Amino acid sequence: MSNDTSTQPETTQPDDATESLIRMLDVVDNLPGAAELRSHTYDLLALAPGQAVVDVGCGAGRVVAELGDRGMRAVGIDPDPQMIAVARRRWSEREFRLGTAGELPLDDGSMAGYRADKVFHAVPDPAGAMAEARRVLAPGGRIVLIGQDWDTFVIDSDDTELTRTIVHARAGSVPSPLVARRYRNLLLDNGFADVTIDVRTVVFTDGLMLPMLTGFAESACAVGAIDRGQADTWIADQTRRAEVGRLFVAIPLFLAAATRP
Repeated sequence: MSNDTSTQPETTQPDDATESLIRMLDVVDNLPGAAELRSHTYDLLALAPGQAVVDVGCGAGRVVAELGDRGMRAVGIDPDPQMIAVARRRWSEREFRLGTAGELPLDDGSMAGYRADKVFHAVPDPAGAMAEARRVLAPGGRIVLIGQDWDTFVIDSDDTELTRTIVHARAGSVPSPLVARRYRNLLLDNGFADVTIDVRTVVFTDGLMLPMLTGFAESACAVGAIDRGQADTWIADQTRRAEVGRLFVAIPLFLAAATRP
């Protein structure tokens, strides 16, 4: 594979959708417990200062900066040139490259660590991405994966069946919605050893997740799983809950770690 570090022009400006995503990521990154969870994933990598690590799906680059602060030679990979441009502006001393989980711009065995946070569900071929992770890891290298199972969003509502339909419809629009429950087997299938699995559940009781919930209902309506009236009723219920402090969303995050023999 190429080790090309060519860049997009630094004048690249994020569009409205990317700016909105970055704002949401910034908020989530600063939630209580978020920094501790990131730190836990760094500990799972078990790397020594100076070792090379890749953060796949790096977004605006916070993790790459934090790993660099720990003394690692961190590289951020993302398929979105706008995200890469933002990351380079925010963390100009760090390294960021365009690439995908299925085709990393890294040499064979060049990394001691591999991290992917909420990435594999967006990959059409998780098995291929896992093989690519193994390719770039050196023997003894560590891999850490984090992600949600899109069928197990827990949302309180006035209509349980409608909520279940909305969650399942949204899951159906994701390329690999159930991949988090397959992390262990994907790692084993690719010859990884010392595989561990943990789960951390994130709970939201304010309006932070309301845009996400609205998007769930709109997505379900767009594919015909529910009608316009059902979508509007469900969104109104969630909006009311958010306004009176009664919203409840729980998202289990699965963490997998393993070693490349």
